[in-house]
Amino acid sequence: MCGIAGIFYPAMPKPVDPARVRAMTDVQAHRGPDGGAVWTAPGVGLGHRRLSIIDIAGSPQPMRSADGSLTVTYNGEIYNFAELRAELQAKGARFITSGDTEVLLHGWAAWGPALLDRLNGMFAFAIHDAARQSLFLARDRMGVKPLHYAELPDGAVAFASELKGLLAHPLLRRTPQITAIEDYLAFGYVPDDTCLVAGVKKLPAGHWLLLERGKPVPAPSRWWGIDFSRRATGSRKALAEELVERMRAAVTLRMVADVPLGAFLSGGVDSSAVVALMAEASPRAVKTCTIGFDVAGVDERSYADVIAKRFATEHRERIVSADDYALIDTLVAAFDEPFADASALATYRVCELARESVTVALSGDGADEAFAGYRRYKFQAAEERVRALLPASLRERVFGTLGRHYPKADWAPRRFRAKTTLLALAEDGAEGYARSVGVTTPALRAALLTDAARTALGGHRAEDRYVRAMRDAPARDALDRAQYADFQHWLPGDILTKADRTSMAVSLEAREPLLDYTLVEFAATLPDDLRLRHGQGKWLMKKAMERYLPKDILYRPKMGFVTPVGAWFRGRLADEAAALARSRTLIGSGWFDPHVIETIAADHRAGRADHSRTLWQLVMLERSMARLFGA
Repeated sequence: MCGIAGIFYPAMPKPVDPARVRAMTDVQAHRGPDGGAVWTAPGVGLGHRRLSIIDIAGSPQPMRSADGSLTVTYNGEIYNFAELRAELQAKGARFITSGDTEVLLHGWAAWGPALLDRLNGMFAFAIHDAARQSLFLARDRMGVKPLHYAELPDGAVAFASELKGLLAHPLLRRTPQITAIEDYLAFGYVPDDTCLVAGVKKLPAGHWLLLERGKPVPAPSRWWGIDFSRRATGSRKALAEELVERMRAAVTLRMVADVPLGAFLSGGVDSSAVVALMAEASPRAVKTCTIGFDVAGVDERSYADVIAKRFATEHRERIVSADDYALIDTLVAAFDEPFADASALATYRVCELARESVTVALSGDGADEAFAGYRRYKFQAAEERVRALLPASLRERVFGTLGRHYPKADWAPRRFRAKTTLLALAEDGAEGYARSVGVTTPALRAALLTDAARTALGGHRAEDRYVRAMRDAPARDALDRAQYADFQHWLPGDILTKADRTSMAVSLEAREPLLDYTLVEFAATLPDDLRLRHGQGKWLMKKAMERYLPKDILYRPKMGFVTPVGAWFRGRLADEAAALARSRTLIGSGWFDPHVIETIAADHRAGRADHSRTLWQLVMLERSMARLFGA
């Protein structure tokens, strides 16, 4: 796993200062502490920071082809590189290294962009082709690995794994983008189709970008997308067998490494399934780790211990305090853009623990998206059944009226929070789901923002991307559409960003076998009642894993880590919440209403309302903006 950066001049081959490329890679040294290098030629410069995983002594980057015509800088792992290497050797390719990087060079020479279809892995890379005077940028199917780029005032296109890499270039203008703030307030993260720094773009998951000398910078081209429109045939038993085989293959592929390898183990279904299949494939005890919390309701160590003993893993655990807000500045530095998924604190701590004994860790990320594990899918399916009973006009009159008058009760158990459900039923399915994945409602966002900010938004609405994705989805039913939209936005924007930044911050490579693209494509074909049945998400996956895991692990309620931010903002962080209304960063931008922020903080502190998530968002936003743009 690595950090990459580079500069390319599409219009003419201007000289590239190696020091600029080096500065862009050096700020990403955490991604590659084992070494770094820079290569330049007329009109192009590529940089690399390396975390050595495969072919530790060889495979230096940027790597050049034997004839010097191709140069690559690459972040990621190609899990099927041995198979591709054999295929290329059969075509006459001669390899001088034993790693996966050289496969990209020979693969580009043999197949061009079609190389991507053959890759099974997580990656972001850039290949400079001297003969074609081009730079080819590509990102993996799911968006596991990040790639940011921007057009600069001097005509260059700069790229880097992380935003901080671009910020190290002196010509990048640091101007905040108001639409990204709207998006962040809506979802708690800045989606992959935008950036808080105006002018910076993220290459979308499953896309490539070809920059050619003498041509304008084009839009990225899509090379892969998930398809929910087809349905697998066969008995439940046969599909369960195929599912286990595909999971087994995905896990085994990701166990190739020349450094110590282990797994995160929470005691939940997903990580337990990964550990079970690792133990089956490994001749040695699997190294596992888990963190526990000093709050009984979110401490899953006892479940993790059951799995560790069942599979005789070499298990390590550590208790951390739920009051771990001292990590805030560490996370702000790691994410660059504001990120308000508070589970990032726990993810950082488990990565920190894993890195003490391994360099690579397998995780269970992706199963909820692929196999419909989130509770919101159950609610969406139920709401769609109700919507189907009444015409839209009647739904608005009945449910809309009830929803607007029903009291808001964030403090109550979910089954009593009818206001959100009633308002969702008044809308169509796409609108309702778009709101269900959000954090801050459109009404509260409108109140927080000033008239000037609302004017600057120009009608931009964060939920529209979800609505478009669901309405355009290659899908058959409501569950398909919800999962498709999450693959477009939630997975790369939240889940994979969290995994990448927290693991890379401690120089740990995280691998996600349950996001193997062949497994994901298979999961998308499963009939919806094999993904979600009787309110049970991941139904077929759980049935298939009954041979490996005890039922009290498979069917226990999902816990997750709930950071006690509500208590923080009534206790140790209460003064910080109150100070938001006087923030030079937020209020000085002219985009936030100080009186509304003051009221939100006071009402939360007094217990009149629960505004913990909004306050957490604002704290993370303020610190990120101060770091990006100055106080």
